[in-house]
Amino acid sequence: MDNKKLKTALDKWYNIQPLSEDDRNRLSRRFTIDFNYNSNHIEGNTLTYGQTEILLLFGKVIGEADVKDVQDMAASNVALRMASEEANFRDIPLTQNFIRTLHKTLLREDYTVYRNLPGGVQTSYTVHAGQYKTRPNSVITRYGDRFEYASPEETPSLMTDLVDWYNDEEKKGKLHPVELAILFHYRYIRIHPFEDGNGRIARLMMNYILLRHNLPMIVVRSRLKQYYLEALHQADIIVGRMPVEGAHASLKNIRPFCKYMMQLIAQEVENDVLFVSEKSENVWWYDGEQIKFRTATYGNLLRELQIEPAATFAYLQKTIGINRSAIQKMLQTMLDKGYIAKDDKGSWRVFITPSV
Repeated sequence: MDNKKLKTALDKWYNIQPLSEDDRNRLSRRFTIDFNYNSNHIEGNTLTYGQTEILLLFGKVIGEADVKDVQDMAASNVALRMASEEANFRDIPLTQNFIRTLHKTLLREDYTVYRNLPGGVQTSYTVHAGQYKTRPNSVITRYGDRFEYASPEETPSLMTDLVDWYNDEEKKGKLHPVELAILFHYRYIRIHPFEDGNGRIARLMMNYILLRHNLPMIVVRSRLKQYYLEALHQADIIVGRMPVEGAHASLKNIRPFCKYMMQLIAQEVENDVLFVSEKSENVWWYDGEQIKFRTATYGNLLRELQIEPAATFAYLQKTIGINRSAIQKMLQTMLDKGYIAKDDKGSWRVFITPSV
């Protein structure tokens, strides 16, 4: 693996092992929220970061939320746990049945999609949970052209090739696990074996492979979606448009995607190391970004909201020692950024994570 930034990040990760139980738990909680929020947000889920945290940690929903988005987010977390648990069985080879079961868990059940065609004609099709697609699927790229994935007829054999290839490569050990995870992701996406949920499954499987090789799982951030998709597109140009070419692509042919993903993984691992090792009362984390407030007052205010969710302006003014106007301005700034929220009972919720 020829990527200095990634090698450096992984060396730093190895150097802080073993992690304390507290650090493992803090990382796990942070990853659970970040992964589920971002992987679903990329696909159009409308839950906010704060709603995602409350749902996954407490099983509640604050504010208005689409029922399907709530169900999808909860199912995503179950699928993440399933993939994480399965990754621990390193002596058991990957199977298509596991991938289909993961998809069944993610989608929960079959459902019908209705679409209006030109002229007012309505058409529909069924999305099958845990079954390979029964109709062709494609995507319109941001350049306006249609990109076709593997046909329903091709899909079973190409998925057999993918899983057999993965198990063989894992045994050989010639590819670095990061390279194996990235290449699996790309080949899987070019097959697009299901009618829906392929992007989410691809990111779950990439993390399954990383964790299977004792590497930290990573998050593809929704705010970086355009760069992620562009890297895939640039690789597609090199590989070619035929699905069979994509399903058997080499690392060399997917250079743009491989380079982008290695940089992304390096940054995610670096942030994991910082999250564990850089302890400061003035450093907080939110959706994968380290937040350093200009003054300690922000941190003091956030800690008071954590301790006393029902805190009033009078209480905060007395405790923090600044005037009401300044407190209101600080709270509004953090509300606008999503760091905090008020639930339907008027209590404060803090979604930004302290480093200590």
